[in-house]
Amino acid sequence: MKKRKHTLVTGGAGFVGSNLIERLMKRGGRVTVYDNLSLGRKEHLAPFLGNSRFRFIQADLLDFGRVKRAMAGVDCVWHLAANSDIGYGERYTDWDLKQGTLVTYNVLEAMRLRAIKEVVFASSSAIFGETGTKRIKEDHGPLAPISFYGASKLACEGLVTAFCHNHGMQAWIYRFANVVGDNATHGVVYDFVNRLHKDPTELRILGDGKQSKPYLYVKECVDGMLFGYDHATERVNVFNLGCTGSTSVDKIAGIVIAEMGLRGVKRCYTGGARGWPSDVPQVRFDVSKLTKLGWRTSHTSDEAVRVAARTVIASVRGRSAKPRPARPRRPGKRTRRP
Repeated sequence: MKKRKHTLVTGGAGFVGSNLIERLMKRGGRVTVYDNLSLGRKEHLAPFLGNSRFRFIQADLLDFGRVKRAMAGVDCVWHLAANSDIGYGERYTDWDLKQGTLVTYNVLEAMRLRAIKEVVFASSSAIFGETGTKRIKEDHGPLAPISFYGASKLACEGLVTAFCHNHGMQAWIYRFANVVGDNATHGVVYDFVNRLHKDPTELRILGDGKQSKPYLYVKECVDGMLFGYDHATERVNVFNLGCTGSTSVDKIAGIVIAEMGLRGVKRCYTGGARGWPSDVPQVRFDVSKLTKLGWRTSHTSDEAVRVAARTVIASVRGRSAKPRPARPRRPGKRTRRP
């Protein structure tokens, strides 16, 4: 483990970010979270608010002056902030450019001006584009993303490597599989649980249900990132972060239905091989590079989905069990007898 540092985490109130914060706080040192809360939730940071080693800044990374000020005294930056709503990026085609590529430039340029030398970047399997069922390694090419999100992540990787080679920085780039689990705010497991909670008789499934990808439990995602950061020593360290197996959307539906204790659920498919226009229906990862370094997941893809389903189900049921605040009566309004 590296020495205790002051770490800044962009997007730290989000899904992966909030799980990372928990681990970083346990490791010691100071942590600053920078998040505009467009997708993240402040409630994810509740356990750390008030801790003298923790600071939260609610601001947008497009505000370069604010970004530069936030990095005063920082030793390392974990850049996780991005637009994870891929459908929104399809409708507003400059959104991933702004909230992905341009904010990454701001982060790196602020680091340069503050002489911060370490950056950890959360990339995605979306940079590879369509590769079918072939297991893809880190050196796969050509890279041809089909979503604006994937295109932005690929551009960000290029910015990271350029800053490293021109300004003496060191980077750890992780190409995530589909991450599932605690504090999820989107994704297939999250969507299925919420849909079935509202209507336990019918489940709408995007595409034909045959889409199949590797799924990674979020706490193992954080473990893998920290392991690589602690042990990989190249100027630019690039890793696929996931597992070797995959899970189909139909199987995810079956797991969620079983974990919710439901029977006779009607599955309604929207049709087609893709769930949405920029959906990559088949993804397979080669994760041997990180395995050779000494780390591997303890959950298979199917197991990660099952564990994630249980956490999301518990969260949804917990929210539903909370009593709603009484609605105040308007003055002068008469109440009817039952």
